[in-house]
Amino acid sequence: MSFGFGIGDFITVIELADKVRKQFVNAPGEFEGISAEVRSLTIILRDVDVALSEYEPDEKQKKDLQNIASGCQSVLNDLEKALGKYSELASKERGINKTAKRVWKKLTWEPDDIRDLRGRITSNITLLNSFNQQSTTTNVVKLVRRQDYQESQEILDWITPFDYASQHADFVSRRQPDTGKWFLESQEYQLWMRTKKQTLFCPGIPGAGKTILTSIVIDDVSDRFRDDLSVGVAYIYGSFRRKSEQRTSDLLSSLLKQLSQRQSSLPDSVKDLYNRHTKERRPLSEDQISRTLGNVVSLYSKVFIIIDALDECQASDGCRAKLISVIFGIQKEHDVNILVTSRFNPDVEDRFAGCASLEIRAGEDDVSRYLEGHMELLPIRNPAIEKEILTTIPEIVDGMFLLSQIYFDSLKAKTTPKAIRKALRGFQRENQEPGEDKKLQVLSQAYDDAMDRIKGQGQGFKDLAFQVLMWITFSSRPLTTLELRHALAVEIDEEEFDEENLTTVELMVSVCAGLVTIEKESGVIRLVHYTTQEYFDKTQGQWFPEAQLTITNICLAYLSLPNFASGSCETEEEIKQRLESAPFYTYAARYWGHHTELVPKNQYQEVLSIVLTFLGKPAHTEASSQVLPDQSSDLKGVIGIHLAAYFGLGEALNLLINTENIEAKDSQGRTPLFWAVWRTRENAVQILLEKGADVNNKTNDGKSILSLVEEIYRTDIIYMLLRRQEGKGDFESSVDREFEIVHGREVISQLLRDRGAEI
Repeated sequence: MSFGFGIGDFITVIELADKVRKQFVNAPGEFEGISAEVRSLTIILRDVDVALSEYEPDEKQKKDLQNIASGCQSVLNDLEKALGKYSELASKERGINKTAKRVWKKLTWEPDDIRDLRGRITSNITLLNSFNQQSTTTNVVKLVRRQDYQESQEILDWITPFDYASQHADFVSRRQPDTGKWFLESQEYQLWMRTKKQTLFCPGIPGAGKTILTSIVIDDVSDRFRDDLSVGVAYIYGSFRRKSEQRTSDLLSSLLKQLSQRQSSLPDSVKDLYNRHTKERRPLSEDQISRTLGNVVSLYSKVFIIIDALDECQASDGCRAKLISVIFGIQKEHDVNILVTSRFNPDVEDRFAGCASLEIRAGEDDVSRYLEGHMELLPIRNPAIEKEILTTIPEIVDGMFLLSQIYFDSLKAKTTPKAIRKALRGFQRENQEPGEDKKLQVLSQAYDDAMDRIKGQGQGFKDLAFQVLMWITFSSRPLTTLELRHALAVEIDEEEFDEENLTTVELMVSVCAGLVTIEKESGVIRLVHYTTQEYFDKTQGQWFPEAQLTITNICLAYLSLPNFASGSCETEEEIKQRLESAPFYTYAARYWGHHTELVPKNQYQEVLSIVLTFLGKPAHTEASSQVLPDQSSDLKGVIGIHLAAYFGLGEALNLLINTENIEAKDSQGRTPLFWAVWRTRENAVQILLEKGADVNNKTNDGKSILSLVEEIYRTDIIYMLLRRQEGKGDFESSVDREFEIVHGREVISQLLRDRGAEI
């Protein structure tokens, strides 16, 4: 092989060794010893060649091998010259094949010649053997390390597949040099860095730049302790657009993953957790995650936990309160420093009462840096105008960094100095009154102005912008640009998907007047700020009155394409190929039911017709079920009634019960009732029980529907199942039902004990 790393061609040395070795054919007896050594040299050269094909040597190994190869080539060249003294070539006088033959002269091999050459050959053989042994050891070590890494990565991904690193990289790429310097130099931050078990609460108005500042803090702490592995750093970026990934267990799992992977080897407590739960096939509880997180934190001398936008974590299900409680609990036991950013929120502020606090505001210097860094984007370059922009905007935004971005984006649409000056005067009038409420009103007005700019575009650009904003605003999880391109390309009235209908990413962004941005690392396309989301949530009736109906229709049209008429895939590789060729397929299959639930009542009959049409296509229905969460790749036999139960679509389920078997089983033996209970769809469970669904059905592996009580935490559903099994029907009255929901744990525990269960 050729080395390919700049130290010469190894094949040349091997070929030379072969050539010299052949010259000893028919040599007299005195050449036997050196002939055997040349043969040994040739063999070891080939062994090294094979070893090099299996791994990449490091720089030291490359240098060592270069020296050995040079030594081999030198001795072989000298040996070839020496052989010329003792032999000559002759050829047969006749014959078709005139092959050269070495004729040995009747001379004696000189002792000094043979001693020197044999010594050099032996020395090179020794060096090559040593190199090969080291290479083998290195290769084994690398293989073991690779296997350990793969095992560790599998466990880390099991803890949570979500990673905040891509978001962090995106925020870092957007900030200007020296932004946030005032914060890092503040007395409060310096004290937080130096003092043990410190908590720093950093509130700020919407758009103040809290997230960018969080990224600055993360980098500062990480850089300070980059070489000190006894210090752990973990962080969370809160986002209400990622609700499905930001339950308490998800957030704690992310902290556990980050702190575990900083260890030189995966902590034993994490390995034990993985081995125990993968064997039992049970989901992790918040308590188990919390305990393991505490164990991993104890491995560090100090840990920094940084949480951005805590106010965006859900409060309705107790997520925010649980997260704070767990982290404060760990801080009591270990040396943990906590930094949290949030909007001004009474609930959040109360939980951090008594902690050090430092308000985040966009300083005029930071705003000026941002404007200076983007000035080249203006269509006209005029020093006087640029100076006026740098004087006006930092002063009027009054700590709201987002407003400066929106204002500047609006200036990019101005084509004359007069138009820019007029816009700046308008900004000044809007910001005459102080106060956060007034700033939010100004921000809302800025969004109105952006929508006016969008409406002022040509019809095609306007329609595209509205579609992009609708999808980003109302999607159930953030979409990648590739997913969105495919969603936008769907044509409801066309049976085939046309690749020529795909829109470029650049165009999707440019038509939206600065309201959307792309995370470079993850490829996610999103609104520029959570206040943009809040604006569209409030104005949905004005801008997107049929958003959920439209999204449902497009999802089901995509799932109904002829590409998927073959039904479920036979292998995981086929599923992988399907998803690669259809990037929007996973989203459409997993979330169409959620969008259906959100369709307004006055549009529901229309969406119901669309849903029933799709659920009436067995092959397409079965195919889509394979990519639902936690499904095996060999799943088959899923029909419309299963999916209606899975998504809790009551009206569709009621209609399908009349045409499909209520006890229909998929390839794993699960009935629609099993699917409804598994997904805790109370309405679907109630409908199926009222229609006579058998609560005692079991799956192919013997698992009963009632066995799911260990995995769900809905006392109302469990009580309904137990009442049905008792033959008592549903709840006797609404009062009885409310009582059982409130006191369900005690009642259900007793009912289970009556059946011999250990509680």
